[in-house]
Order: sequence, then C-alpha cells, then structure tokens
Amino acid sequence: MTTSTLRTARLFLEPYRPEDEDHFVGLFADERVARWMGNAPRGDAEERALFGRIFSKVYAQDLFDVWAVRRDGRFVGHAELKRTDDVDGHELVYALAHDSWGAGLGTEIAGALADYGFDVLGLPAVHATVAEENQASLVLLGRLGFRHVRDIQEDDGTVTRVLTLGRPA
Repeated sequence: MTTSTLRTARLFLEPYRPEDEDHFVGLFADERVARWMGNAPRGDAEERALFGRIFSKVYAQDLFDVWAVRRDGRFVGHAELKRTDDVDGHELVYALAHDSWGAGLGTEIAGALADYGFDVLGLPAVHATVAEENQASLVLLGRLGFRHVRDIQEDDGTVTRVLTLGRPA
C-alpha cells in the first residue's frame, strides 16, 4: 500500500485501518451523506463489503489513494483521488460526517487532494463531479478555483456537474 498520509491545518488523512469499519459504514449509511455520493444508502452488508474491498483490492493492488479523514483523532470523513473515465482524468471524492458540515473541513480536504494530485502525482488537472443540487460543494470547489466544464445528464433526470482545476502555474 502506497497511500501517503496528508495533513491540513485541522485534519489528518491516512490510510484506513480495519477498526475504522463501523465509522465508514456509519458515514455512508447516513442518508444526508449518501445523497451526495450518487446513491441511497446501500445497507450494512454492502457497505461492509465495500470497506473490505478497500483492503483486498484498492490497497492490495495499489489502484488509487483512499483515506480516512480524522480531526483531533476522531473519524470525520472519507477521501479518495482516483482515475476515472467519467472525467478522463483523476477525480477527487470526499464525504464528511453530517456533524462536521459547515466548518470548512470540505475545503481543507479538497485542497489537500488537489495539492497531492499536482505535487505528488504530477497531474495536469484534478476533477470533481458534483450533483447540481449540491450547492455547498459547488461553491466550495469554486472558491478553490475549480471551473464548471460540462454537465452529465443522469438516467434519473438529475444533472451532475463536472468541475476541473488545472495545475497552478
């Protein structure tokens, strides 16, 4: 496993540990969080299987970077930076526990992931996909310099915005 640890002013992003399973399941079981992750909660068994694949597949095969996000030692979220054909590049993904919303932590996570993509992975751009209704994330990413490049019309009629941040000059 080569996922590095990252630090921001208030957060510590590190590879998941097996004892994070209940926190991971709880995060994605929360409908307020799952809503913005492109799906409804999948159920306990599916979330646990997904968590297991982080170790058995993602870390074992060094597929992409995925982190547990902690604040003062407490699990507060999830982050990843992965190659995807949806944006023909690397997409950052983050989810925060509902009780951590509104404190600027999403900005710290997205900024750290973008910096990691540019500085460590040498990427020319970092992308994000965000539900058109998720104004908080759209504003947050806009403040970081992400620009709207196109929309994806989803099968259910919703719209997903594709945002891109180019490597700083």
